Amino acid sequence: YECSDYTSSEEPSLTFESYMITDDDLEAGQLRLLDVDNRVVVPVKTNIRMLITSADVLHSWAVPSLGVKCDAVPGRLNRTSIFVAREGVYYGQCSELCGTNHAFMPIAIEAVSIDAYAHWAWTHLD
Repeated sequence: YECSDYTSSEEPSLTFESYMITDDDLEAGQLRLLDVDNRVVVPVKTNIRMLITSADVLHSWAVPSLGVKCDAVPGRLNRTSIFVAREGVYYGQCSELCGTNHAFMPIAIEAVSIDAYAHWAWTHLD
């Protein structure tokens, strides 16, 4: 994942990877095959533009509880947007059969207040 406002290539951007937590590493309260080590954090009550692509094969980035599903196509940049009204954690998965590890590509979005998002972003800048 990369979070950037694209105003200048000189400005820092926020990048991180997010992987499913294995069964051996799950803690109490975490969801098997859905929880990740680094959630995507977004501010609530904010229009968020998402640019989606893939480095290898066709994927489909889907979070049904937010009403979003967008194909991730190699060599193509697809665009969608979300607006999260309430704080919370929203889960999704890759919705395109994409290969051996298809079942192990969860998505976890944590929606927080704008102040909490600003603090999170500031502490994660490169």
